[in-house]
Amino acid sequence: QLQACGGGLVQAGDSLRLSCAATGRTFSRDTMTWFRQGPGKEREFVAAIFRSSGNKYYADSVKGRFTISRDNAEKRIYLLMNNLTPEDTAVYYCAASSRVILSAITSRNAYDYWGQGTLVTVSS
Repeated sequence: QLQACGGGLVQAGDSLRLSCAATGRTFSRDTMTWFRQGPGKEREFVAAIFRSSGNKYYADSVKGRFTISRDNAEKRIYLLMNNLTPEDTAVYYCAASSRVILSAITSRNAYDYWGQGTLVTVSS
């Protein structure tokens, strides 16, 4: 199971850190990813940290503002979001897969496990 938390209401320019806890999984074998779904929008890739290399990947829209990290001992991933804008308003989901390949890392269909989502609202 995945449990995401840390969302809230913030103002434009603020920072927020999301957390996702994993239970019942061999966490170190999972590629861990954040997706988001804004109002009236499709769920989209935000950031991922690959299981074997630990390499990080970001959507262009968040590159330079968001940082994904993981703590294998705590079985958690984090998403530090800086300089938030109203366009970042969305429900943020964490996802996990032990099988996803690099070429499919941004595809929501590649992930087996999903957290329940945490709402981030950014006011202007």
